[in-house]
Amino acid sequence: MTERLTHLDADGTARMVDVGRKAVTRRRAVARATIRMRPETAAVVAAGDAPKGDVLAVARIAGIQAAKRTGELIPLCHPLGLDHVDVDAAVDPVAGTVVVTAEAGVEARTGVEMEAMTAAAVAALTVYDMVKGLDKGVAIEQVVLLEKSGGRSGTWRRAAE
Repeated sequence: MTERLTHLDADGTARMVDVGRKAVTRRRAVARATIRMRPETAAVVAAGDAPKGDVLAVARIAGIQAAKRTGELIPLCHPLGLDHVDVDAAVDPVAGTVVVTAEAGVEARTGVEMEAMTAAAVAALTVYDMVKGLDKGVAIEQVVLLEKSGGRSGTWRRAAE
């Protein structure tokens, strides 16, 4: 591998990347988190009547808030004034899954992959928090970047699984 990590200087010290000379472009990223639980728990989530309230509504808001605060949470991440954040969730009661999808967009000098992934992760953690009283075995199984566009490296999409 000939590429170097941009968050390390020549001595290997962590640093924040200087993006001041990069072009401002439209940046977009989509991430997904998968949460597994008992089918009965997923049915409660789908019905919107969990003891703590509407799980998906709270998870959406938590994900949006998290995306906006990513620069405060991830030490070397640039704070961004996001133009757009959307968090959606799909429940499959038979499979016992909730799949959260988060999208972030901005016109900036740096990408929004971390914002999309943070939104998906925090929304998944919120689902966990909202149903842990019903199901101790809930698992957040995956948080992945699905696609990103904009900037020098252009468009990238995760291969179909």
